[in-house]
Amino acid sequence: MDQSAPPPHHPPSVDAVLRSAGGTAAIARFGRAATARAVREAVAADRAAGRVRAAEALAAAAAALLERASVPSLRPVLNLTGTVLHTNLGRAPMAEEAVAAAAGAMRGAVTLEYDTGRGGRGERDDHLRGLLRDLTGAEDALAVNNNAAAVLLALAALAAGRETVVSRGELIEIGGSFRMPDIMASAGTRLVEVGTTNRTHPRDYAGAITERTALLLKVHTSNYRIEGFSAEVAPRDLAAIARAHGVPMMDDLGSGTLADLRALGLPAERTVAEAVRDGADLVTFSGDKLLGGPQAGFILGRADLVARCAAHPLRRALRLDKVRIAALEATLRLYRDPDSLPRRLPALRLLLRGEAEIRAVAEACRAPLAAWAGRDWRVEVVACRSQIGSGALPVETLPSAGLALHPVPGLPGSAAGAMAARLRALRVPVIGRVREGAVRLDFRCLEAAAPLLDALAP
Repeated sequence: MDQSAPPPHHPPSVDAVLRSAGGTAAIARFGRAATARAVREAVAADRAAGRVRAAEALAAAAAALLERASVPSLRPVLNLTGTVLHTNLGRAPMAEEAVAAAAGAMRGAVTLEYDTGRGGRGERDDHLRGLLRDLTGAEDALAVNNNAAAVLLALAALAAGRETVVSRGELIEIGGSFRMPDIMASAGTRLVEVGTTNRTHPRDYAGAITERTALLLKVHTSNYRIEGFSAEVAPRDLAAIARAHGVPMMDDLGSGTLADLRALGLPAERTVAEAVRDGADLVTFSGDKLLGGPQAGFILGRADLVARCAAHPLRRALRLDKVRIAALEATLRLYRDPDSLPRRLPALRLLLRGEAEIRAVAEACRAPLAAWAGRDWRVEVVACRSQIGSGALPVETLPSAGLALHPVPGLPGSAAGAMAARLRALRVPVIGRVREGAVRLDFRCLEAAAPLLDALAP
């Protein structure tokens, strides 16, 4: 017996563990301080469990702790939920041009607020202003960090201390407890509700306008639609009412799109250019949804109103950094070539995939997934319906295909939930949905079998 080894009831010292072969390897990979903390944590776990392990075993336990801690919290997943623009999963995947532009901006100094022609200070909105004007027909534009910020800034700049008129049917609440009345209160404007939940008429708006009215607001009902015995005032008509009374009209498009989805064979959604042509004085919308870029919000329209937003103190708190501006500029440039847009913009490409193409990928993955799941599971190719997501076209769906994992009879009712958790625990988590006792995977966002097969590999 090695007389230098500690007795079984006494754990080795932290220093001894660090000097072991496993400890030395862990230090080389994770650093001495982190390894020492992990060893102490492993020793404490042994003490709590009433066990004693040798130095190499403790070093291995510490390395395992460090390995788990080194996995990034923000990491890639396979989105097989059937929602393309999934808020919880990061919304729109970005074009390679945008990824390259963002990476380039990260690496060093850029002309963020520098005019190389004059050799002096420039304006960060200049990188996007011209593109947005060309693509939408607006007089001027600025960008902030999301559409909620765009709405907040516009209301604070134009309507603080005065009244904003909105239809009761448009007082939305969307994910994350974003409520339009709360945003209006935060901006310091008084909400004036008109009409009823299901019916609002031109006379309702006209009757609510007084000398205290600062703005008429039209809000896209992002995640619901009122149908049946209902009426709303069209944006063009609301803009006419606003002009007749000498007050601005703001059209909050929510998601917002620069592409004519109808021309691409997708359900119709009003474009930003249409909102401008309909007479809105200001239009607000998002950058990371149907537009297909990074998280951002836009305010565009009349130059004098955009200038008031740009001059407001909140503007600096809500502005974009160089990385998102670079990605947005690259994304917006893609819209200059509408013919290549469906191929180069991932969000559109995923939305335009045909059911037969999607089914072919699902069929290629069926047998490997069945083998991985085991004999207690039956895996079949199924038809399904995809959602666009993120408040765009809330009731329209797209035909798709995928796989359903059914537990064999006799498994507990919790089996599907356990299988979904098993899929989420993969090296690259696979995110699907549990429905009707089965795990359902919609393959619209999986353009090839390889990513799923790699995730299933041991």
